[in-house]
Amino acid sequence: MKIGIHGKQFGSETLQLIKDVLAILSQNSSQIVVSEHFHKILSKHKLNSDSFNVYSKGDDISSLDALITLGGDGTLLDAVTHVGNKNVPLLGINTGRLGFLATTSKENIEDSLTELFEKNYKFDERSLIELKTDDKLFNGYNFALNDFAILKKDTSSMIVVNAFIDDEFLNAYWADGLIVSTPTGSTGYSISCGGPLVLPHSENFVLTPVSPHNLTVRPIIVPDNSKLSFTIEGRSKNYLVSLDSRITTVDDSVKFNVQKADFKIKLIQLKDNNYFKTLRQKLNWGLDVRN
Repeated sequence: MKIGIHGKQFGSETLQLIKDVLAILSQNSSQIVVSEHFHKILSKHKLNSDSFNVYSKGDDISSLDALITLGGDGTLLDAVTHVGNKNVPLLGINTGRLGFLATTSKENIEDSLTELFEKNYKFDERSLIELKTDDKLFNGYNFALNDFAILKKDTSSMIVVNAFIDDEFLNAYWADGLIVSTPTGSTGYSISCGGPLVLPHSENFVLTPVSPHNLTVRPIIVPDNSKLSFTIEGRSKNYLVSLDSRITTVDDSVKFNVQKADFKIKLIQLKDNNYFKTLRQKLNWGLDVRN
C-alpha cells in the first residue's frame, strides 16, 4: 500500500508511538510518503526521514491508498486541505487529548493498522462547507470539514452579522460572532456555544450564535442545499473569519457566501468504531453516575 503521513510537532512522550507506527508500516512493505511539514519534524528527531518520499501541500496525492494523521483533530482537519477533492481516505491516529475525529487510540495502533492493511473497514463520507468571497480568501483552500465562523476582533463590543438564506433575510445576529457548522462540526465549536448535536449524514447546516445579546436568538438547523450569505457591521472595521483551524482578518466590505462543497471527505471507519460509541466515549454522552 502507498500510505501518506501527516503530523504536527510532538514531544518526547509521543516519540515511541511515532516510531511504532513507522515500524509497522515498514514491516508491511508500505510505500511511505510524508508531508513536507512532518518530514522536517521527523528529521529533527532523527527518525530516518531520508528514506521517505515527501509531498508538499498542493501536490497531487491522489495515488495514495490512505493518508494517516498523527496528532489530534486539528491535525486531521489540516490534512483535509491536503486531500481536498482527491478522494484519498483519512485515518486519524490520536496522539492528543480528545480525538473526536482522530478516533484510533494509542493503545490499539497495531490492531488498527492491521485492519487497514487487510481492508477491514468502511468509508464514512462527510460533507464539507465551502466559502466564496470576491477576495478569494484562504488561498484557494476555501472549504472546511467542521465549520465556518465570523468573529469580532479588535474591540469588546459586539458585532452584527446579517444572515440570509437563499437571498431571504433571516436575522441580524447581535453577538460576538456566528458559526456555520456541518453535521461533523456540530460536536466542535458549535456545541460549546449551545448548538445541537447533529448526526453526520443529516444533510444540514447549523447556525449557532456566539454569545448573542438577545436571549430569544437560538441555533437554527437549515438544509445544506441552502445558499447562505452574510455581511458584518460593527464599531471595528476588522473581523476574524475562520475555516476549521485556519483564520484570517477581513474588513466590513466583504460579503460571505457559504454552501455545501461539491465533494466529500472519506474517513476510514474501522470495525469497532462508530459515531454513537465515539459520543459516549469522548463526550460522556448519556453518562449518569446512577447507572
